[in-house]
Order: sequence, then C-alpha cells, then structure tokens
Amino acid sequence: MNFKYIVPGCCQMNPKGCSKKQDTKLNIYDWLCDVPESGQATNYVEVQFKNTRKGYYLNSADIQLEKGDIVAVESSPGHDIGVVTLTGKLVLLQMKKNRIRMDNEVRRVYRKAKPNDIEKYEESKAKEHDTMIRSRQIAKDLGLQMKIGDVEYQGDGNKAIFYYIADDRVDFRQLIKVLAENFKVRIEMKQIGARQEAGRIGGIGPCGRELCCSGWMTNFVSVSTGSARFQDISMNPQKLAGQCAKLKCCLNYEVDAYVEAQKRFPSREIPLETKDSTYYHFKTDVFKNQISYSTDKNFVANLTAISPERAFEVINMNRRGEKPLLLNLEDGEKKNTKEYQDILDESVTRFDNNNKRKKKHKNRNGENRSNENKSFNNKDNESNDRRQNSRKNHDNVTPKLVLKKDVKSNIEFQNQNKSDE
Repeated sequence: MNFKYIVPGCCQMNPKGCSKKQDTKLNIYDWLCDVPESGQATNYVEVQFKNTRKGYYLNSADIQLEKGDIVAVESSPGHDIGVVTLTGKLVLLQMKKNRIRMDNEVRRVYRKAKPNDIEKYEESKAKEHDTMIRSRQIAKDLGLQMKIGDVEYQGDGNKAIFYYIADDRVDFRQLIKVLAENFKVRIEMKQIGARQEAGRIGGIGPCGRELCCSGWMTNFVSVSTGSARFQDISMNPQKLAGQCAKLKCCLNYEVDAYVEAQKRFPSREIPLETKDSTYYHFKTDVFKNQISYSTDKNFVANLTAISPERAFEVINMNRRGEKPLLLNLEDGEKKNTKEYQDILDESVTRFDNNNKRKKKHKNRNGENRSNENKSFNNKDNESNDRRQNSRKNHDNVTPKLVLKKDVKSNIEFQNQNKSDE
C-alpha cells in the first residue's frame, strides 16, 4: 500500500510526484521537479523527521520514491519513520552544501512504510509530550541547570532523543540512567541553542510571517548590536529580540546594503562648523539621502537636514579654515522668499464665488416664491376690493332710501299740522 504525506491546506502532488510548493518546514524549492529525467539522476533521497531534523539516505533497492512518500529508513538500533522531501539532482547539491560525503557509510532506505509501521510510529509519537514533562521534573530533582525543550521518539519506539538547552556544561550521566529506568528506551541527549529551539517549536514573528528559523533558515549566523546601529534602529532590547530572547536574525539581512550606502556619507565623528555654531551628527537617513545635524551632542537642538554633498563641502571648507554663514543654503532661500510671500497660499475671497452662486440660487428661489406670493396677494386684493366696493354701493343705496322716507314723513307731518290749525 502506498501512503502519501499531504499537509492540510497545501496543493496535492501530481501523479509524477512533482510539487514546487513547500509542504513542510525547511523544504527546498525543487526547481528541477518538472525537468525530464531529473528524478533518475541519483539514488540518494532527503528524508525529514519530526520538526527540522533531516537525513540523507541511499535508495539501494531502487524503490520508486516520490516527494511525500512515508518510508522506513535505517537507524541504530532498529529503523526510523520519515517523509521524503527531496529527490533528484538537488539532493546531491544539498549533500555538498551540508558537507556530507558519499565516501562515508550512508544509511539505507528499507521500504515504504507499512500500516504496522505507521501505527507504531503514532503510538510512540503520542508519548512524547508526557515524556518531556516527566523528564523536566527528573532533571529538576537532580539539580541540573538545564532545560529539556523537546523529546522525539524513533519510529519503532526503541530510542528517544532529548533536546536540551544549557548555558554551561552539564554532567547528565546520572540523568541518563534515571531516564532509561523510567522510560525503558535507549536515551540520546542533544544540546541545542535558543535559536534551534525556536525553530523546532515554531511560531509567528512580529512581521506576521512564520519564523525564519522554522521556515527556511538552516545556518544560524551570529547577530551583533552593530547591525542595528548601522541601520539606525532604536536600541530597545524588547524590539531587537525575537521569540528566542536573542537578537533577531533578520537584522543581518540588509546590513550589507546599509554598509555600502554609508560609504557615500561622511564620517559621523566629524562636526561641522559655521559662523554661528558647531553642528554634530544626529541621524543619517539612507532612503532620503540626508544627514541631520544638531547644535548639541546630548539632545536635539536646531536640527538641520542637509545632503551628503553639502556635508562634504562644509568639511572641506572647515579644513581650509573657512566657515559658511549657514549650514543649509536652502534655509536662507526659504527665509528670503517667505518675507515677500503672502501668509495664505490662496486668495482670501476664494469662497466668494460659491457664496454668490448660493445666494443667486437663494434669490432665484426667493423671487419665485415672492412672485407666487404676489400673485396670491393680488388675487386677495382683488377679492377685497370687490367686497369693499359692494359694501360702498350698499352704503350708498341705503342712505338715499332713508332720506326719501324721511322726506315723505316730514311732508306728511307738515300737512297734518296745517290741517289741525
């Protein structure tokens, strides 16, 4: 039965076993996987075990192996279970890089893993965490100044590798005896550094990506604080240290570029003298191609940024005994131009047009409304006039009637009086 090791979330292998995608930690980019006849170039294969441990084995039985196959390989004693991570010509290049000679006795690949082999491997793997906790307690009881960071069981369960960290040399002979009595396996102790422990445990860095030591780094180069000084990084231990409590490995990535760029800048120890004061180096900005100088060594005062060409020019003038009036010539030009410039860059009446437009719109709206109101008012006035005229006519008519009646009554009254007399 043919078993494939497929990591969840990664692309699956094609029938030829060619996959350029990185499936496990510290994988090599197999750029020859789709080249014809590249896989038959050598019988050596790369096998990876738990975390970052790898080995190179000889496929003496000419088993058809592909990337991702689970195989049983030779070990001492017994056999171990691992995953094939690289085949073809790149294996020879990796062996040369890791200084592994073919003249030495290279262990062999026994077979592809069977279901029984995988069951034993899973059983032994399930005991690793409990074994690590118990071994830490045993080391503490023995008074040993060491930390057991990880435990790895061999595929057949006959041997266990204990990875530990210690600042000084540790005599763990008594510890091996106690561990062998408790766990009934062969014990092997391997000392690792803090960076190797971080690589085995893994994690996410402050950049948001997987740790370099667990993703692709195999050689750990020493990192010094000089790398941070060249890049003008704040000397804050909390920011410079990684998860391993050591200086971050990425501080070395761009140091060479900064060192090469610093050659275009003057020395930081040379002060610049002007007629007013003396300027001392404060900061070098490689990206902006500027140097900042301050009039005080201890704190920022009158900070001035100039180009490296101007700095070299002032240094040469100082060597000749001359002192410029200003460190930055652009400052004088800015002062002269500012004296004749308006405070405001734009006109004060830049919003008037908009206001006029708004007012026009408002006036138009107001005029329309006023016209409408006028029309309504005119109609009301006309109706009122009609009412008033009607009232006047009524008033004019009634008095005449009243007068006629009064005249008649007066005539009748006079006639009566006459008759009485």
